[in-house]
Amino acid sequence: MKLLLRLALAADAVALMTLMLGSWTRINGAGLTCPDWPLCRGRVLPSLAGGTIWELLHRLLASAVAPLVVALIVVAWRRRRRSPFVGPTAGAIAGLFLVQVFLGAQTVRLANTPLSVVLHWAAAMALIASLCAMAVFAGAADAAPAAPRSPGSYLLPAALAATAAIAFGTMCIGAYVSSSGAGLACLSIPGCAGNVVVYTPGQYVQMLHRVAAALTLISAAATFALAWVYAATLRVRLAVSLGVALVALQVLLGLLNVALRLPTNLREAHAVNAALLFLAFFVAAAFAALDAVPDAHALARAGSTPR
Repeated sequence: MKLLLRLALAADAVALMTLMLGSWTRINGAGLTCPDWPLCRGRVLPSLAGGTIWELLHRLLASAVAPLVVALIVVAWRRRRRSPFVGPTAGAIAGLFLVQVFLGAQTVRLANTPLSVVLHWAAAMALIASLCAMAVFAGAADAAPAAPRSPGSYLLPAALAATAAIAFGTMCIGAYVSSSGAGLACLSIPGCAGNVVVYTPGQYVQMLHRVAAALTLISAAATFALAWVYAATLRVRLAVSLGVALVALQVLLGLLNVALRLPTNLREAHAVNAALLFLAFFVAAAFAALDAVPDAHALARAGSTPR
């Protein structure tokens, strides 16, 4: 399963770089420098002036994901009998990749409307998360459990999955805030423009994002406590600790973005850190689920020994 693991990690890395470059392209106002798709102004290689180079590089990097995903699905299909988790995960990856290609084209056609941007970002993150899951399951097929655990304990996996879901929702609301131009709708903290009651649509969505961020912080702190109170494995504790550190960094970046009036570099850092934060808790949940399910590792390794 080592080949599958390497393909999953490679596809994950390229997909994450594509996401980061896409975010950078939009934040710099270059998201519509290629108003058509799959060509750019009707040409394969247009003029690179006016920020077009960022959009073109984003598309080229996105196209590099395709062969990696195809290779991964082929290898996963051949090894599907060696783990009960590989087949369903490969199916999810294939479906999400097709959805992402479709949404990428629609985002261009709809001129980067806030809803199209959110859907495109959400699908990209779901694809990256599914690639992370494939890497986790492929690695589990060749590895023994990291440490003794309390069998049948599903509280921690459920808590981590809930935290990942809250982080995902917060991230999507943040994408809407950014793409709708509501990043500075509320210039005071914790209220909005000095008021508790808000009035404009931009203020509503900005305050909704702040509430979701607060829920993420509370949930992250709770799962951190659970991971160290219960018999969690070292890999789960490390992933949760990384997630909590990223939550703290995310709060700082959010405050700095408001205080400094949305500088480009900080906006990009805020978006990328949100993605990494979600992935940290998603991977922690996957690890905890493998550790909690009785004989999960034995199932993951089933068939790995020649018959």
